[in-house]
Amino acid sequence: MVFDVSVAITWLLFIALFPIAFVWLRRVWRIAIRRDFSEVALKRGESPPQPERYAPYAAAINLLGGVVVVYVIIGVLTASMDYETWSSTAGVTIWLKIIADFILSRQAHPMVLKSKVE
Repeated sequence: MVFDVSVAITWLLFIALFPIAFVWLRRVWRIAIRRDFSEVALKRGESPPQPERYAPYAAAINLLGGVVVVYVIIGVLTASMDYETWSSTAGVTIWLKIIADFILSRQAHPMVLKSKVE
């Protein structure tokens, strides 16, 4: 194996999976067990008016993403996944989690149209 840019990016992706899984599973712990809704559906750093309403969805998104990332880590460490499988699974999971969080935050914060004052 020759060390080049693609090998460096592959190692970077694999090593980044550890803190990603930790943060996502820690959010599940905070939301589901400790009932801390401070990180639920944030938009510009602000919580929605009723964060407990969206907490189960945020916990489910983080739990699903965290479990898939842990599965990928175990698959790589046990050599049961080839490169294409684990890298695509990790990449799709990261992107889908980001998109799902974005959708949830926009759903939790209703759009308010500002009227023109004359």
